[in-house]
Amino acid sequence: MQVVNPKIEESWKNVLQNEFASKYFIKLKSTLITEQKNYTIYPPNKDIFTAFNTTPFTEVKVVIIGQDPYHGKGQAHGLSFSVQNGIKFPPSLENIFKELNTDLNIPTPTNGNLSFWAKQGVLLLNASLTVREGDPNSHQNIGWQKFTDAAIQQLSEQREGIIFLLWGGFAKKKGAKIDQKKHHILTTGHPSPLSANRGYWFGNKHFSKTNELLVAMGKSPIDWRVE
Repeated sequence: MQVVNPKIEESWKNVLQNEFASKYFIKLKSTLITEQKNYTIYPPNKDIFTAFNTTPFTEVKVVIIGQDPYHGKGQAHGLSFSVQNGIKFPPSLENIFKELNTDLNIPTPTNGNLSFWAKQGVLLLNASLTVREGDPNSHQNIGWQKFTDAAIQQLSEQREGIIFLLWGGFAKKKGAKIDQKKHHILTTGHPSPLSANRGYWFGNKHFSKTNELLVAMGKSPIDWRVE
């Protein structure tokens, strides 16, 4: 039987091994190879599994679900809402930083790379892990949705006390099957200007609420600064 063997952190590889052996994932890899021959795809191969490689399955404390990677040059690097060093903040990320400032008085950072969060146990997971340049949601139907559903399901079933931050309708739908008896779910509008300017984002205080829940569970809070 053919098995795809991606370079992914060991604890994630263990819980997702059935996915890598499945027909849909083998087809996904084949589709991605074809796509990369015909289009510019983001992020680069080495960064596709950055969320998993930076935040091992056993260390996940918080999950932030995004839809798909940024589709502009140099932006995406495998973490939802995050951009590489030196890249201008996309509008959603700008609004995330505004909420951080009002919630926790954290000054606006000089870069939008959220790796520091990921290293502390914040899984920054996009529902689709790749995208064509300039074409949002272009890879939403190639198999990634099923794969990331499986990742969320494994967290829901095998772990306890994870805080899921579901921002906007898409994320709420994506997290609909999370076991609410075992985990904490905080919902609000999406940080995009369309949602935020209508009053659905600002004032949610998800960052301070997350830390209050972590401390109540005897876990260390997240340092929400960006380094």
